[in-house]
Amino acid sequence: MDQQHVSSLLPTGPLGRRSFLTRVGGLAALGAVGFAGSDLHRGPGSLARAATTAVDVPAADQDPLDLLKRMISIDTQNFGQGGKTRPFAEMLKGVWDRAGVQSEIIPTPQPDNVHLIARIRGTTSAAPVLMLGHSDVVPVERDKWDVDPFAGVVKQGQIWGRGALDMKGMDSATVTSLLRHIDEGGQFERDIIVLTDCDEEAGNYGSGWLAEQHWDKLDAGMVLTEGGWFLAQRDKRTPMLITVTRQDKVYFNLDLTANGLATHSSKPNPDAAIVKLSRAVSELAGWLAPVHLTRVTRRYFRALAEATTDQLFARAIHRMLSARSQSELERAARVVVARSSYPWLHSALLRTTAAFVIEDAGYKENVIPSTAHVRVNCRGIPGGQKPRDFLAQVRRMMRARGVSVVLAAPEGTTEAEYLDQLDQVWATEPADLDTPLYHALAHAAASTYPDAVFAPALFEAGTSLGPWRDHHIPGYGVYPYVIDNDQLIAMHGNNERIYVDALRRGTEFMYRMFDRFRV
Repeated sequence: MDQQHVSSLLPTGPLGRRSFLTRVGGLAALGAVGFAGSDLHRGPGSLARAATTAVDVPAADQDPLDLLKRMISIDTQNFGQGGKTRPFAEMLKGVWDRAGVQSEIIPTPQPDNVHLIARIRGTTSAAPVLMLGHSDVVPVERDKWDVDPFAGVVKQGQIWGRGALDMKGMDSATVTSLLRHIDEGGQFERDIIVLTDCDEEAGNYGSGWLAEQHWDKLDAGMVLTEGGWFLAQRDKRTPMLITVTRQDKVYFNLDLTANGLATHSSKPNPDAAIVKLSRAVSELAGWLAPVHLTRVTRRYFRALAEATTDQLFARAIHRMLSARSQSELERAARVVVARSSYPWLHSALLRTTAAFVIEDAGYKENVIPSTAHVRVNCRGIPGGQKPRDFLAQVRRMMRARGVSVVLAAPEGTTEAEYLDQLDQVWATEPADLDTPLYHALAHAAASTYPDAVFAPALFEAGTSLGPWRDHHIPGYGVYPYVIDNDQLIAMHGNNERIYVDALRRGTEFMYRMFDRFRV
């Protein structure tokens, strides 16, 4: 069944902690049985491993807002070659230390650029759950912010700062929800690994490097990272759709270059390189790649139609899903995007996107340069339009403008080789939905957001999940706080922020998700 309310997704899995306590007569009976019912699932020495007592975790470390303020206050900007993440890792290691959780800082060859791995031991040898969160953030334009981006300012019911949404907010919700379980004396039936990695926003020593060096520390059965959006109704606050991403879009770059006659700036001409490139960029910016619906995005949009209280929006989605021709599909998709409260997000989930991110030309004010260049960041839909087909379309368009288009392949890789690699990523299957982690996320959504609809989704961006996908380990994504469109588009932009009450409710979501792994 493709569309359903969160309450209908509850699986009949292993006996939960609360129902177990009820059935065996409460805490006294629990002490009498000594977890004997779980012994068959443990290896040698597991009883000693399972023994634990509650740790008096400081209240501030259990407060997601307090911890997020501390996280934001540490500048971990990544300008393209990694950030200085050691102060962040050392602060967070102190949090784990106070909770009695084993953690380890792993340096990279780049000074002050480190990973942090914490491991909460479980009672059995079941495959661990790995929580993947990055510590680095994209740079800021300080003069464009209304507040200090590294002060963790709270105003208008929101916490502002670089990383508040992406993804120190998620990091804070993960850590504080786990610390609450630890403070209660809770035990998990499998190890919980929390990896706070570096170089997610660019650099040479991210999760791929770490996996090559220390796979034994990262080997897990399931992974959760950033991704799925918690969307609101038109009032911008009421939870509408709770999504868990199971697949990322395919990332690649194109370089557009225009050539012209270099001459004195006193003699402008219509075929100057900058002029030619500007015309080409304008044309490409006004063009949309074809709409492609896959089984993942169809399921998402069906859930969105069920979730929204805007009946005109719901009808537009149903028309799009039932379109019988490409032209009908394109017309319906335009209406869906126009009616959506999150138009840029929903446009991105329908097609390959092209974003103009870096432009350079010229070197002196009295010289018209001979060359102008722009980099275009592209994101393709797995199972939709292939990157090679999108590239061919763009090249046909740009050829008429006299602009060359080059696929930006990794160093030492030919275009043909890189296209083959992109084909493999494009063909990657979405994560399995029949796993303990996915079921735990569904339960958390049902209990935390009972009036919202829950659905798996495609992430319009990318994550650090590559090493686990390469090992065929299912990976999912959430940003566990309800956001409005203004907050969504501030991601990687200016005035990044999330609602404080949404952060607290999202932390409760994470707590309930982990609760499914308690014994």
